[in-house]
Amino acid sequence: MQKKYTWKIGGEAGFGIKSVGLMFSKICTRAGLEVFDNSDYPSLIRGGHNTYQVTVSDQPVYGIEHQVDLLIALNQETIDTHWAELNHGSAIIYDATVVKIPKSKLADRNVSYYHVPWTEIYKKIDALPLMRNTISLGATVALMKLSWKDLESMIRQVFAHKEKLIPINIQAARQGYDYIRDQYKEEEYKIDLSHLEKRNKQDKRLVISGNEAIGLGALAAGCNFYAAYPMTPSSSLLHYLAEVAPQAGMIVRHAEDEISVINMALGASHAGARAMCGTAGGGFSLMVEALGLAGITETPLVILEAQRPGPATGLPTWTGQGDLHFVMHAAQDDFERIILAPGDTEECFRQTVLAFNLADQYQMPVIILSDKYLAESYRSTQVFDSKKVKINRGKILTAASLRRQKDFRRYRLTADGVSPRTLPGTLGGIFLANSDEHDQYGLANEDSQNRIEQVDKRARKLATAARELDTVSVYGNPRARKTIIGWGSTKGPVLDAMRTMRKPDEFNFVHFNIIWPFPHEAFKRATARSKSFYLMEGNSTGQLGKLIRQETGVVMDHRFLKYDGRPLFPEEIRERLNHW
Repeated sequence: MQKKYTWKIGGEAGFGIKSVGLMFSKICTRAGLEVFDNSDYPSLIRGGHNTYQVTVSDQPVYGIEHQVDLLIALNQETIDTHWAELNHGSAIIYDATVVKIPKSKLADRNVSYYHVPWTEIYKKIDALPLMRNTISLGATVALMKLSWKDLESMIRQVFAHKEKLIPINIQAARQGYDYIRDQYKEEEYKIDLSHLEKRNKQDKRLVISGNEAIGLGALAAGCNFYAAYPMTPSSSLLHYLAEVAPQAGMIVRHAEDEISVINMALGASHAGARAMCGTAGGGFSLMVEALGLAGITETPLVILEAQRPGPATGLPTWTGQGDLHFVMHAAQDDFERIILAPGDTEECFRQTVLAFNLADQYQMPVIILSDKYLAESYRSTQVFDSKKVKINRGKILTAASLRRQKDFRRYRLTADGVSPRTLPGTLGGIFLANSDEHDQYGLANEDSQNRIEQVDKRARKLATAARELDTVSVYGNPRARKTIIGWGSTKGPVLDAMRTMRKPDEFNFVHFNIIWPFPHEAFKRATARSKSFYLMEGNSTGQLGKLIRQETGVVMDHRFLKYDGRPLFPEEIRERLNHW
């Protein structure tokens, strides 16, 4: 049986909540444990209440649990806001001189309290108040019986670029660690992770976010141009690629706005680069006209659209899945695009590689549809195998092949809809990339027959791609009559919920990570035995459910739609399924 614990730290923004949370995730991973973490923060320039939550287990973890086993309360608001999340038998680490817990709650025998006087400690060692985060991490490591050596090593690694800060952070962590060891008996420790450790020196694993996995996928695919304007939750991909760009030999541009971003990427792609741009829903709104330019000029382009709740500014730092219909239909008239929706970090890596290949093969925009939950959450995972990556640039003509042709037509009518293209500077490969409707040479042409031929040619590309992309993933009992339906980041919470359901064999889970072209035959095969359907989505209208009904006629029998900006939690999914 899987053993799982959730650790959460809360405090004011600016006190290193995220940095210490990520350090805790990495320490657990070094001990051979599996982690999934997530951070919450308000859309404020400064201040506000921040949290970082880590679910730890001896088996793979696909999402965070809502209930908390160990709460680190750096301020009063953490107690007031998150008390209801405490699990039976949970524990709290806090400074009783700063955080006041009501007597009624102190009398709760289901909660253990560990006072650590970090105010006194950071004054004693002449440290800054923000180092209460490091003190609390030391206390955590002691209380959960993790390795002090791992913690010290992690501090040295994190502050390697600021060596002067290493000694004081080690001292602060040690003070918290020793205080727990000195003041509390080991039999009082409620959460012992030492018996779950599975250390293996041969086990090479990462603790990586969805955006970082997309970045690694882009690098493996040979991306050499990336442009973006910072917009949560896509910004960390810009930060990551900008950091590695010099070593990777790629160009990364922080443009002045999203209109410039997509046009820069289009220009780079036209010149022969493997180009990508990234944004959130609001920025994608500004890109729509240029998206149409990519469609009619048949220019390959990969776009990351990391969703957050809208409309307009909406909830800038929270999560949602409300942009599916938008990205499917953005830009005027009909033109082709492919939409991928990875469900975890491994799929972020693989589908980013796939996105670049598809963009080149079918000469169209490929949209990677992520969200804040997936983009910014970290998970422990095996190192991605870049040796298996195969690059397909599609139908690019060389000067030698052009010499054998008497008549190069960039938009030549073909059976599969894909016309051979050339890169600028290729001898004999001159063409016009025209944003008006054009003939096979790229010259503007408003003739009705030409218009029909070019529209139909572009449509054939998607029909060709549909045969390659006709796939869904099925988890659980393939013969089950009850089928859960979800897409993108719903994958993890649903898989976690299914493992602890009362009757797990009653259900299977059909997960879409390829949204468009719609995988008709794969969906039909996966649901051939299904008698009832249970939709899980992070929007208010059931957008995937509507798409399934449009394409297949299948109607969802039950819907769990969550649109408060928070992710789906396994506990609430399990509760819904057990009662439906």
